[in-house]
Amino acid sequence: MANIILLGPPGAGKGTQAKRLVDERGMVQLSTGDMLREAKTSGTEMGRKMAEVMARGELVTDEIVIGLIEEKLAAGAAGGFIFDGFPRTLRQADALGALLARSGARLDAVIELVVDDEALVGRIVKRAEEAQAAGQPVRADDTPEVFAGRLRAYYKQTAPLIGYYHAKGDLRQVDGMASMDAVAAAIAAVLDKA
Repeated sequence: MANIILLGPPGAGKGTQAKRLVDERGMVQLSTGDMLREAKTSGTEMGRKMAEVMARGELVTDEIVIGLIEEKLAAGAAGGFIFDGFPRTLRQADALGALLARSGARLDAVIELVVDDEALVGRIVKRAEEAQAAGQPVRADDTPEVFAGRLRAYYKQTAPLIGYYHAKGDLRQVDGMASMDAVAAAIAAVLDKA
């Protein structure tokens, strides 16, 4: 069992690798977006609080997200948890660390998918072109301009976590530009040492 965070910019392959870990290792992916959508309709106390905040047009607070994660941790997962989309800031990283400590759990590794930004933009443009050629809808965020904005937002908000987890000795880097199988093998090697 291992608890991990996957870090990397949009399009780095975090979702693809998380799905493989769920399928191959029985891990549970804690996607904050999915948890928020699920909680809104769950009828739980936390879900009601979140729905009220959203009904007022306010952003969901870190405390609510931590509460949702705490509920999931209490339910347990035989293979461990993959934190997806959280933490995004240093404050959230501190809150997650405190939550794990309270829960008697630990973070086993923070895996950064290291990518080349120019190649990543090329990958996204290719994905859009392939979708278009196949007659499928192109994702609105798969244009070079929009994607460049998403990259800037990532580096501004989330990239400081790389230094934070490096200083704690938790950061492991994997070549995110390698083939999907090679990335999966590198992640497996990290997990097998955890």
